[in-house]
Amino acid sequence: MSRVLRPMVFALVLLGGGAGAQEMPKSPAEALAMERADRLPLTAFYDAPKNLSASKPGALLRQEAGTGYKLPPGASAVRILYHSLDASGRDVATSGVVLIPAGKPPASGWPVIAWAHGTSGVSRLCGPSAMRDVYYGEEGLMPMVAAGFAVVATDYHGLGTVGPHQYVNKIAQARDVIYSVPAARAAVPALDKRWVVDGHSQGGLAAWGVAEMQHQIKDPNYLGAVSVAGVVRGMEFFNHLGETPGVGFYLALMAAGIQASYPDFKPSSLVSDEVMAHYADVTTNGCYLYAYATYAAVPGGKLLRPGWDKVPQVHRFFDELSPAKSPIGGPMLVIAGEADATVPIDGVRDAVKKMCAMKQPISFRSYPGADHDPAMVESTPYQFEWIRARFAGTPAVSSCPGG
Repeated sequence: MSRVLRPMVFALVLLGGGAGAQEMPKSPAEALAMERADRLPLTAFYDAPKNLSASKPGALLRQEAGTGYKLPPGASAVRILYHSLDASGRDVATSGVVLIPAGKPPASGWPVIAWAHGTSGVSRLCGPSAMRDVYYGEEGLMPMVAAGFAVVATDYHGLGTVGPHQYVNKIAQARDVIYSVPAARAAVPALDKRWVVDGHSQGGLAAWGVAEMQHQIKDPNYLGAVSVAGVVRGMEFFNHLGETPGVGFYLALMAAGIQASYPDFKPSSLVSDEVMAHYADVTTNGCYLYAYATYAAVPGGKLLRPGWDKVPQVHRFFDELSPAKSPIGGPMLVIAGEADATVPIDGVRDAVKKMCAMKQPISFRSYPGADHDPAMVESTPYQFEWIRARFAGTPAVSSCPGG
């Protein structure tokens, strides 16, 4: 998830590009206009090559200079297309962009943050590399570049490239992050070999997935993970979205994500007629703001289909993709806002507790009064402190009892 403040207020949201606090759209038409103003062209660059299977996951397929972005002074960008795998292990082409700080890189190269973004939408139009502010703008992303980190920002497969986008699929998004790193290094040789993953919301779950995969991969250049406001509970999370005014649009996107992972799933078995009336439109013709504006007036309790919790694919989706069930490779920092109305902190705390019981190298920090997006903004300086310590070789400190 991403970009949601307290649902009962919803007056302001942090939009990227240094614009600061702006009003949420008051209508679907206004939302579409806002999204068009931020959009860059989806050119043939985003098309998958016909001989994709001839390369290996992580291979750079295409690169071009990134133009039209709102970057810190002196920073530059290189757009990339690379070979990745979806959740089922099928070959896919995934797009992204490498954001490069101003100035001369350190002797070892620019320290790398592999960025996992929050919810932008589920249609091809919603790839952050095809947005002027790379979707997150000043909400942690551009400060990373200004602080001297090279950011490898995957779009996730199906955003920018032809989909479907397997929304909130921990495995698919983790693979997109992992394979973006060697592709970025091939495009930008001035990158340090070492890297961390940092993700918010949907990306917070992706970061958790990367950490779990690294337990098996054991990449010697991987230094750790930061997960901010990550989705960690499944069935309870759906109940929360279904009953909370203003966030119901996420359920339409989740239905699309489940269908992308399990093609035999019927979205109408999860969401109500009120949601299905606009489902095809919001999952095809717009992105985050359009989905929000379209469903803003649908009250809580009118979003989920009766019996949704008995649908086999829904259970399978969360059984397979919930974090805190497996050990992780390398240290991990988990961050949550204590007033997060989108991803309630109780679930995050419970996940951290499970990891502590497994004696995993995890640290947790919460921010009093912070909602979903402010948790990312307020914690950015501490994230940088934690990440710099990993590049400096300082051992991470666990916040678990006895850690």
